[in-house]
Amino acid sequence: MHELSIAVSMVERIIEESEGRGGLQVEAVHLRLGVLSGVDKDALAFSYEIACEGTFLVGSRLVIETVPLLIYCDICKMEHAPESIQQMDCPQCHSPSQKIIRGRELEVAALEITA
Repeated sequence: MHELSIAVSMVERIIEESEGRGGLQVEAVHLRLGVLSGVDKDALAFSYEIACEGTFLVGSRLVIETVPLLIYCDICKMEHAPESIQQMDCPQCHSPSQKIIRGRELEVAALEITA
């Protein structure tokens, strides 16, 4: 379960950031998670709670935004959102698309802090 190692790394980095800014109290962590990131959303949420144990992040919320897939077609010169991740063909010309514009993200987008 690599989600636990991701959660532990994320918690460590959040703690570093908080301490570097004078010990901010984090209420929520906003995460952008692409559908092609290879990370299971539920497993990551569960792992986040485990990774927070014994830190000041206990009780903080992990808010996960799912980032949909967006591809670019070199033939049509257009961006398209495929209906499923199994169908990477351009819906216009039906050629296979090799350029993924969005959908691989795994990033902390924001930290909600107590004022």
